[in-house]
Amino acid sequence: MKLPYWHVDAFAARPFAGNQAAVMPLEEWLPDEVLQAIGEENNFAETAFVVRDATGECDWELRWFTPTTEIRLCGHATLASGHVLLERDGGERVTLRTRRAGNLEVRRAGAGYELALPAIPTERGKFPEAVALLGATPQETWLSDDRYGIYLFASEDEVRALQPDLRGLGALGDHQYICTAPGRETDIVSRVFVPGGGVDEDSVTGSAHAALTHFWAARLGRDSFTAHQASKRGGDLTCRLEGDRAWLGGPCVTVVEGSFYLPG
Repeated sequence: MKLPYWHVDAFAARPFAGNQAAVMPLEEWLPDEVLQAIGEENNFAETAFVVRDATGECDWELRWFTPTTEIRLCGHATLASGHVLLERDGGERVTLRTRRAGNLEVRRAGAGYELALPAIPTERGKFPEAVALLGATPQETWLSDDRYGIYLFASEDEVRALQPDLRGLGALGDHQYICTAPGRETDIVSRVFVPGGGVDEDSVTGSAHAALTHFWAARLGRDSFTAHQASKRGGDLTCRLEGDRAWLGGPCVTVVEGSFYLPG
């Protein structure tokens, strides 16, 4: 069986930056164990699979797999999926129905795209087991009901210097540890660790910015701002809060287009 395959660098204006995703449009859903095996074989933070939406509710149905598990929400692989579908099929926007994150949208915006994700609210809380493993003590901890944690630091230098105990954080479960601070060249900066989900440090994390958009819009007193994720590859985003949606903007680059072969 030959399946179409794209390797996309999302939130990147050039190859070898941003966050890598595989995008694979399918005629129909393959068994979950096959999708998971493909995710493991690709070994990116996420592989996105899309199938035409039979319900008519959206254009496509979308699912995401890390090398170890299916996840409930992924921003960069959604942006990459929109890039592939709009470049291949044309049009200005594409809608995507997901199983646990509702309906999503990607649309063209200038030289790149904008992605609408559900904004993720957080509340002041405590997670001392995680804080003890981050490598430095944050000023504040903010938590969501869905395993997203924002850890606020005073400076970009502190965030960049973090050396967390990834094995220890992974043992706490499938949590997303979002470490953030005011930025020097962008309004905010972050690093994101998801070792319990098979990704020690993510390159550029759309879902984390769905939480950061809600968090920083209130703190900055405005609905839009710029963001940089300070991973090794790095990536820049625009963030805008619009009602209950976080709109994240950035370009994408196709690095590989080809075929993925499955045994018959």
